[in-house]
Amino acid sequence: MTVGFVMLVHTALDRAAQVARHWAESGCPVVIHADAKVPDADFLPFRDSLADLDNVAFTEQRQRCEWGTWGIIGATIEAGERMLADHAALSHIYLASGSCLPLRPVPELVAYLAERVRTDFIESVTIEDVSWSKGGFDHERFSLRFPFSFKKQRFLFDRFVDMQRRLGMVRKLPGGLVPHLGSQWWCLSRRTLEAILTDPRRGEYDRYFRQVWIPDESYFQSLARLHSARIESRSLTLSKFDFQGKPHTFYDDHLQLLRRSDCFVARKIWPRAERLYSSFLSNDPRVTKNAEPNPGKIDRLFAKASDLRVRGRNGLYMQSRYPHSDRSAGPYSVFEGFDSLFENFESWLGKVTGCRVHGHLYAPNRVEFSGGEKTYNGCISDSARLRDYNPCGFLTGLLWNTRGERQCFMFGPADNQYPHGFMAGDPNAQISVITGAWAIGLYRTKITSEVVRKEAARLQRIEHAHVELLRQRWTKAQIRIWTLAEFIEAPMDNLQEILNEISLNGPRRLTEAPRLVDLSGFGQFLQQLKNDGMNLHMAGDFPVGHTPAPLNPTARPYLVK
Repeated sequence: MTVGFVMLVHTALDRAAQVARHWAESGCPVVIHADAKVPDADFLPFRDSLADLDNVAFTEQRQRCEWGTWGIIGATIEAGERMLADHAALSHIYLASGSCLPLRPVPELVAYLAERVRTDFIESVTIEDVSWSKGGFDHERFSLRFPFSFKKQRFLFDRFVDMQRRLGMVRKLPGGLVPHLGSQWWCLSRRTLEAILTDPRRGEYDRYFRQVWIPDESYFQSLARLHSARIESRSLTLSKFDFQGKPHTFYDDHLQLLRRSDCFVARKIWPRAERLYSSFLSNDPRVTKNAEPNPGKIDRLFAKASDLRVRGRNGLYMQSRYPHSDRSAGPYSVFEGFDSLFENFESWLGKVTGCRVHGHLYAPNRVEFSGGEKTYNGCISDSARLRDYNPCGFLTGLLWNTRGERQCFMFGPADNQYPHGFMAGDPNAQISVITGAWAIGLYRTKITSEVVRKEAARLQRIEHAHVELLRQRWTKAQIRIWTLAEFIEAPMDNLQEILNEISLNGPRRLTEAPRLVDLSGFGQFLQQLKNDGMNLHMAGDFPVGHTPAPLNPTARPYLVK
């Protein structure tokens, strides 16, 4: 049993031929669809350059593959049907583009899929959980018709959308179909792809999706939910997008970054990245990793790059003539997600820093003052109702009445979110966030149901909005943000970075580490939420089956200044 590659090609044909030859000579059949827009003067030499390979074939028909239109799906279907008809022993079909590049030896991919014969690797997320779609169409891409090209017929596209909205025109979904969205690049089992392409209702589905906007992000992602025995809602292809929804291009200087991802394939590769092609087009067993694909390892680098592009650099962006004057009476620290990741975090933090550490000051039911106090300095009550009358005034009052003593408190998506704008704009605030840590609380309930998925989606939406606010240009607080997957890679280093700034006890060796909660099986819990259709992205790419090692503060000195 092996894997076959379906390639959609429209440019850089010499590189596409190089990759196709690598896969074919590694024992994997390849079926190529070349865009009808490719002139024969380029296509015929490209086809002839692969004529010596018996396991490389081309589709008989060449369709025009306009972005956002049905042509891409039509090309994929035709190539998929040719692959299934010609190669009966395949276990999986891998969809790739001409700008894709394998990052790991082909035998390693074959072995990985052989252990997961009935598993489909396709990102498939319900509409309600999508936060990355661009252009303003989520539900409407399925309820309106889009017969015109977004790029080449933009005037007609916009006018037709406006007309449908004014007239209240709504399309009816085919019965039993639940729309899902996800990456175009999938790896489906033979059984699932055959079921999709031979479905008795396929004609009905095809007619419907022909006028869906960007159907390559929804056709297979939706139909796989009807036929798959097991979906892993992730792609085995590393594909990163910028803030505009455009794919990042990888260059020669991304070599080490691509290796760190452990993914099997990457796109989009610059055609002239000679170092990348010469380094990765090899089946050298010495580079075999046998590791789980983990693109989350490099997510933080892309987030930083996006910040530099969107927010600029300090000193190179014009500041306001009328700066915000509201600020608190003294410095304070806000910890988000830490009490979910560590046991008895509040007591540990107070012990090592000498600061006053509260629980969740903005908890729904009551104010969690340090030591469980019902009233605090200045006769501040623990009543949530009184606090929520003026949430920002509550915080400034607390800090005013505790001047000279640094206050620390916990915060999270389940708390009252009203004061987060004030805290983000307060230069006295130090805000440290571990995104996605709230999922640990859901995991520890040991409940797996639709209720848990909906609660997880609700908390993620709240946290996503909170993090977006923290990343605005006008924020003045000192802000650190990690995903949960990033933080647990080096928790003591990350804690040390925070504690060095707030400790009141002077320099000393930190000999007591906070105790991590038991995360055995947590990665599988997150993956199950994804498999159930949730776009769980705030926790980062937490590897399935990964359990963090216990913290060992004696392995190296951790000084608190």
